[in-house]
Amino acid sequence: MSLQDVPGFRERRVRTGGIELCVAELGDETRPTVVLVHGYPDSKEVWTQVAAQLAEQWHVVLYDVRGHGRSTAPEPLRGGFTLEKLTDDFLAVVDAVSPDRPVHLVGHDWGSVQSWEFVTVMRTEGRIASFTSMSGPSLDHFGHWIKQRMTRPTPRRVGQLLGQGAKSWYVYMLHTPVLPELAWRGPLGKQWPRMLQRMEKVPAGDYPTPSLPNDAAHGAWLYRDNVRARLRRPRADAYAHVPVQLITPTGDIFLSEKLYDQLERWVPHLVRRSLPAKHWVPRTRPDQLVSWISEFVAANESALEAGRPAPDTAPTGAYADRFGGQLVLVTGAAGGIGRATAFAFAEAGARVVAVDRDAEGAARTAEMARLIGSPAAWGEAVDVSDEQAMEKLAAKVAAEYGIVDVLVNNAGIGLSGSFLETTSEDWKNVLDVNLWGVIHGCRIFGGQMAERGQGGHIVNTASAAAYQPSRALPAYSTSKAAVLMLSECLRAELAERSIGVSAICPGIVNTNITATSHFAGADADEETRLRKRTSRLYGLRNYPPEKVADAILEAVAHNRAVVPVTPEARASRFLSRLSPGALRGIARLKPPL
Repeated sequence: MSLQDVPGFRERRVRTGGIELCVAELGDETRPTVVLVHGYPDSKEVWTQVAAQLAEQWHVVLYDVRGHGRSTAPEPLRGGFTLEKLTDDFLAVVDAVSPDRPVHLVGHDWGSVQSWEFVTVMRTEGRIASFTSMSGPSLDHFGHWIKQRMTRPTPRRVGQLLGQGAKSWYVYMLHTPVLPELAWRGPLGKQWPRMLQRMEKVPAGDYPTPSLPNDAAHGAWLYRDNVRARLRRPRADAYAHVPVQLITPTGDIFLSEKLYDQLERWVPHLVRRSLPAKHWVPRTRPDQLVSWISEFVAANESALEAGRPAPDTAPTGAYADRFGGQLVLVTGAAGGIGRATAFAFAEAGARVVAVDRDAEGAARTAEMARLIGSPAAWGEAVDVSDEQAMEKLAAKVAAEYGIVDVLVNNAGIGLSGSFLETTSEDWKNVLDVNLWGVIHGCRIFGGQMAERGQGGHIVNTASAAAYQPSRALPAYSTSKAAVLMLSECLRAELAERSIGVSAICPGIVNTNITATSHFAGADADEETRLRKRTSRLYGLRNYPPEKVADAILEAVAHNRAVVPVTPEARASRFLSRLSPGALRGIARLKPPL
């Protein structure tokens, strides 16, 4: 889909400084205006998916930077791309599309670099309401960052300087005469779309546009006209006069996250977000960008209308910058580890879908999640072992809430007893929930993630029993060992789609699973006694499910593969690798029940 295919697309020409800028508009002109500024070597088409979704709520404006896309280039090129002239262009566009009210600015890559200039110079004050920056620092802030590390070097600072220097290799190349132009108008321009698909996982389609070779050749002057001059003599007054939302792709191969370590010095009101993605997030993660941009714009619009200071829209819990606004679905969420996990994601600002067979329990979890900090939460009653019910749930979630960003397959049941006393019905019950429930979740929701093409993460709750044999848990251990292997296989397959998979392996955790576990071969009275005895032992152990929830968030944030949680789970994992014979010996011991 190109911009021209978006309903309501319209285009105008804006003259400024002897050139004409091609400006596109989407959405209702009476609503607040969001201006999207593209980077290098892009044109405004890089924003197509983001713009189309934002236009459902806002008046969206995009323009081709001078010399790019359908905007004309200055003559001569040298000296025609300075930040001062780019600021003139921005003000001309804003005066044309929103003369009576300030706009909300969004920039990516070089679009963010020049936008930092817009929000730190006095002549734009009052014309900008907020700024969302991604993958492009202020050259002034960058210059001070470099000077600080050169004048007061430490091993860590020198390492940061060298690391960013290596990431900035392309900047040096763009300063060489003629060669960049020849490369872009030759083999590099032809191969660039395939390179983006292979290295950045950018979906194939109408991007990049045919103007790419000329865009890239002209855009080299953005760097030549500005980088060296500003890095040598950075402005001392480069303070942002608007609220700023910083979105940092954690896998950006061009920029180090350390560049923004002291950004609060320059930005009085700063909201930080991080995204597990590479550089071209407008093409690879448009849904998440739309969510964050809309939330930030809405909050600052409300503040403007009420005449009060800009609010802090970001949640303050652990990993708030990582999960804020994301959609997380947790099964088995009515209690125990599932409920604690739903609450932990809610505290981090995620939207939560709490799923459980217990409809009232799922609804209570969703209600509490909203109180804790989730911007939205819903309870859904589903039996995860029912494939058709899971299909309907996935269709409903996708239609009403969006595609899930994080899936936590946590629902499970307990089963204890010797193999010879475990019936076929017992086996079916435990495998239907513990294994098939995970399979259904991974296949259905994981398939939606893969089809969307914007990455995601799947968490499967296994158990230390997955690698620790026990004469008392043959069926349960088998189901969890299968979940562990399924997770390892999925992790290998889905890595190329930027979908992480983690297996969480707790040991003895104080949850209500023991109160509902079935004991094979025991009559009703004996089963009641065993449940009480087991619950008491788990209570004495008193390892809280909140610690498992914290491990789940950490596993997603850092893309961990297998995560033993409790001390005994870690010890068993170690023994399973170092001395599996010792674990087999322990497995022969009869549990003290």
